[in-house]
Amino acid sequence: MKKTIILSIFILVFNSIASAQAIPQGTVKTVYLNAKSLQQNKGNENPRRRVTIYLPADYSAKKKYPVIYYLHGFTWSDSLVFASDGMAQLLDRAIAQQKIRPFILVAPDANTLYKGSFYTNSNVNGNWSAFVAEDLVNFIDANYSTIKNKNSRGLAGHSMGGHGALKIAMLYPDRFSAVYAMSPALLAANSEWMLNMGSVSSILNMSDAKQLSGDFNAMLAVALGRAFSPNPKKPPFYCDLPYIKSTDSLSVDDHVLTLWNANTPAALLPTHASALRNLRGLAFDWGSNDQFKHIPLTARSFASQLEAFDVSFSAREYPGDHGSKIMSDDGRVLNFLLPFFETYLSF
Repeated sequence: MKKTIILSIFILVFNSIASAQAIPQGTVKTVYLNAKSLQQNKGNENPRRRVTIYLPADYSAKKKYPVIYYLHGFTWSDSLVFASDGMAQLLDRAIAQQKIRPFILVAPDANTLYKGSFYTNSNVNGNWSAFVAEDLVNFIDANYSTIKNKNSRGLAGHSMGGHGALKIAMLYPDRFSAVYAMSPALLAANSEWMLNMGSVSSILNMSDAKQLSGDFNAMLAVALGRAFSPNPKKPPFYCDLPYIKSTDSLSVDDHVLTLWNANTPAALLPTHASALRNLRGLAFDWGSNDQFKHIPLTARSFASQLEAFDVSFSAREYPGDHGSKIMSDDGRVLNFLLPFFETYLSF
């Protein structure tokens, strides 16, 4: 009996290992793109951008593939999406499990001097929405075996990347046909990200950008300023912040807050709803216990706003925080995001 049990366990382990080894592995390539949309920016951002590309195991120049463009979050990068998050292995499993047919995934590096571009066109940072929708798409179509049609292009992202995916979909309606945003940040105006008094107070006392190091909230405030309220004539950060400093206090600068609000998907929706209505598919999700408290609140309100503008979409709230259930086997990418694109993209 004991020998039978041991033999059975051995067979199970062997089969599991053999099954894992049998999963065809795609190829990950790192390339560099000299982005026209980012050239001559006034914020000293490097226009030569790294791009990480996943090619499926059956990739061939004789076949044509749809493309999913994946936008990373604040402080993250394309390389970390693969090295830390394990994106390539997850995509291998998804294709092997027939969650989605073979496709190409493209992740650009949008980690700036201040840790994030927010995928926004800015006269300081450069035109990051245009970089994704125009420079990057054109580069990939010119150099890889893609289906060169918007119906075969998807756009996805997490956190800052979710924000960018929704924004770019509205601003460039002829480029992508399906959009999935995970834990999208800054969907609408909210005091958590707009009125961080402590961080702004410290920033206003700084004379050197190096002093920002190690202060997440201060870095975020400057990144938002350079994206949403750039000011090329205002060193050292070259942006306006939503506060005015007097001798012993801070007051809110309503003009700058108006600029920040204007860059949210919620503010763009009234004039760009048709772009979302014309998508084949639109979805977003978020964790109910997200550490960034504005995300569940603004995601719910954005869902209501989409309904008011007669936009078809899918929205899900799940038990989890900002980073949970994203790339895991029970996570959103494998079980929701990729099947979503399997449904809505043309293969």
